[in-house]
Amino acid sequence: MWGYKIKKQVETKFDVRLRHGALYPLLNAMEQKGFLTSQKQQQGGRTRKVYTITKKGKEYIETYDSILKEQIQKQDIK
Repeated sequence: MWGYKIKKQVETKFDVRLRHGALYPLLNAMEQKGFLTSQKQQQGGRTRKVYTITKKGKEYIETYDSILKEQIQKQDIK
């Protein structure tokens, strides 16, 4: 998925405004850490950078999701 499409999905799904100035540095950092890969693709005369999540990125999300769920359950107990 390319950056603009990621931005629109995040805004719709999580009801937040996401600035390009925040999104692209985040995508670049995630790529440097090995959570994403990117490649340039031509579409309709435009070149777009398309991002793909890696195995490492999926594992990170699954771990983070588990940690958040544990923390929420602990808060419900108190």
